[in-house]
Amino acid sequence: MAAPTVVADIMTRDVLSLSEEDNLEDIAQRMERFSLRHMPVVDGSRLVGLITHRDILRLAVSELTDEPAVQQARQRRLVENTFVAKVMTRNPLTVRPQTPIVEAAEMLVRSKFGCLPVVEDEGKLVGIVTEHDFMKLLVALLKRDS
Repeated sequence: MAAPTVVADIMTRDVLSLSEEDNLEDIAQRMERFSLRHMPVVDGSRLVGLITHRDILRLAVSELTDEPAVQQARQRRLVENTFVAKVMTRNPLTVRPQTPIVEAAEMLVRSKFGCLPVVEDEGKLVGIVTEHDFMKLLVALLKRDS
């Protein structure tokens, strides 16, 4: 078997995505249920943004209040009334399926992002490549060479 050379060889194709109208409660539930740290945001099949676990953490309500009931009510309002469109990164850095994996890896290192959505013409989301995908590739290559 030939070593992977392009993003299409290592990307995740079945990508769970969000819409701009989803609220933080929807996001948190999906990320936790599927153990995800990155979720593309789409309009139909066209990529419009990206939301990450870090984006959600930035919005966490401060625990400084002395009254747990007040803090709990504030947290509930936040997750119900904050929508993806407000939190997401618009126009995220992307790659195409035929992008060389070395180029994609360099993009991740330079940008300090944990993933790159993979798009085709007209911004159609076809996959995602993550740090985890690169780690799996590295392990496979190291095992093969040992």
